[in-house]
Amino acid sequence: MTLKMGIIGLGMMGRHHARVAREVEGVELVAVADAMGDPHGVAGNLPLYDSVEALIEHGIDAAVVVVPTQFHEEVGIKLAEAGVHALIEKPIAHSVEAGQRLAEAFDSRGLIGAVGHVERFNPALMELRKRLQQGELGQVYQIHTRRQGPFPVRIADVGVVKDLGSHDIDLTAWLANSSYAEVAAQTAFQSGRQHEDMVTISAKLANGTITNHLVNWLTPFKERLTLVTGERGAFIADTLTADLTFYENGTIDSDWDAVIAFRGVSEGTVTRFALDKREPLKSEHEAFRDLILGKPSEAVTLQEGLNVLRVCEASIESAKTGQSVKLDATGA
Repeated sequence: MTLKMGIIGLGMMGRHHARVAREVEGVELVAVADAMGDPHGVAGNLPLYDSVEALIEHGIDAAVVVVPTQFHEEVGIKLAEAGVHALIEKPIAHSVEAGQRLAEAFDSRGLIGAVGHVERFNPALMELRKRLQQGELGQVYQIHTRRQGPFPVRIADVGVVKDLGSHDIDLTAWLANSSYAEVAAQTAFQSGRQHEDMVTISAKLANGTITNHLVNWLTPFKERLTLVTGERGAFIADTLTADLTFYENGTIDSDWDAVIAFRGVSEGTVTRFALDKREPLKSEHEAFRDLILGKPSEAVTLQEGLNVLRVCEASIESAKTGQSVKLDATGA
């Protein structure tokens, strides 16, 4: 079966989604749409429409939604009402309430809805999760992330928490296989916009793992780092280069009582893993396809995307009130 695919939203990310959709086996990109036209020449010889209604009318089985976040709910619900499966770029929606309506629209109709948390498909993080599941780190103590870089002109309707921070919130819960239990955050507004451009989040997961995230649009270089510390050492995943390195907690045999009495860590062997560096966005598209076809899939569900958004909003609330915010087992 070949899925007829459409894309709505032809900006910077839409252009990449269109390229990848043309490469995925079992998928045919049949039409694209954007109310603002086609600035990057994505359409090629495909029909170019100016609305999601026209895209639906063309005849599609599934769509990728790459419009600004404030329009995710409107576009997504129209697709659901038309019986079209959708991969919606993160965050799932501009608010938890909108995300709930979106999830209900797809779930109630038995349709597939997925959220584009593409970092889950980064080779370094996929390998890291596999090794954590195999117990190579032993007990996980802490997950620390840094996601920093220059201000992106393309983002205007949400702040750095929902745009960039949502990546780290999602990948942390996914790596730890645990929801967030409590968050505390501080934000800054340094670029004169209505939304925050810098955040630090300190949190505790339901399984006891502690975590912190440093995220901003104010650093003159890009950094995408995930550091997981546990009883056997630490993994560092660089998702810009898709590299994964393990720093072993070395053991020292000694008859020196002072050394033996110290229950700490020592530097051990450092291992950098050789990985198959497939493009994360292509892996994400394949997972979306497989979910539609009823095959095993790592696609991020709408419910998972909604849980991420709840943690984002709890972080924003914490920064406003100066108080930590507790969440239940679903992240609510």
